[in-house]
Amino acid sequence: MTQHAPERRASTSQTRLLDAALRAARNRWHVHPLRPGQKSPALHGERTCPRTGECQDGHRKWEDRATTDPARIRRAWAAGPFNIGIATGPSNLLVVDLDVPKDKGSSDAPDGATSFKALCERADHRWPRTYTVRTPSGGLHLYFWVWLPERLPCTAGTLAPHIDTRAWGGNIVAAGSTTPEGTYTVVTDLPPASLPYWLLELLHTPPKPPATPAAPRLVAPGCATPRAKAALARETAEVEATAEGGRNARLLAGARAMGRFVAWGEVRRDQVELAFQAAGEAAGLSAAECRATIRSALDWSIRTCRPREAA
Repeated sequence: MTQHAPERRASTSQTRLLDAALRAARNRWHVHPLRPGQKSPALHGERTCPRTGECQDGHRKWEDRATTDPARIRRAWAAGPFNIGIATGPSNLLVVDLDVPKDKGSSDAPDGATSFKALCERADHRWPRTYTVRTPSGGLHLYFWVWLPERLPCTAGTLAPHIDTRAWGGNIVAAGSTTPEGTYTVVTDLPPASLPYWLLELLHTPPKPPATPAAPRLVAPGCATPRAKAALARETAEVEATAEGGRNARLLAGARAMGRFVAWGEVRRDQVELAFQAAGEAAGLSAAECRATIRSALDWSIRTCRPREAA
């Protein structure tokens, strides 16, 4: 009985992964096997191509051999407990990969989800409701249908820090796959939404990196109301006093709190940006982190604040 236990576990794993591959194929997603417990394709590469079968007229890479055919999928997964890859291009998908920094536990750098939320706010749109998978590292994969005559390429970090996209030439690990870190799990089980127009525009014209700001200067007296000055002094002091691990969140909250004063004309935006930039850097954040967080926070706050009479 003890001898056969490992075989039963392998069979259970293969069945579970086969079921996950077939589910993906029913969604019209082209799947291919990945190495067991890994994220790399299990199909042979060009160097080891036997030039037989599908490759008899020349090597066909995994993107060309990915399939939705249940019979082919069953034959492939009968050979082992392969993880499931989805060839995003042939599947008419664009998947937004929101990553988590490897050193997130000791860094205040924004993760992919935070960066994507800022992109949504700048575009004045809500976070899209679409099919979503959580990765073992805590990241997210957002699936979108793409029906375009053009072939969108993959991107890596061009939209914002820790945001990649997978389209033509790209492979994404499907839900149900397992690595030593854990399992890819569905967290929003909805049909993929169509790729938002605002996101397509960003893919065509990625945002330019912010220009390096001028050296901080003192705020000229008389350019802000007394209560705006007091609020700015209070918020920036709290940012400077915040310990590692909460600095970016405190900077975001402080800048958002000041956005209403900018919208009401009680203080100039450049004064607020310079003050928070200095406070954030004094707390130990990088200049780039400060700029991105402050800009996103003020944009959101100015856009959403209530009129002064209603506050």
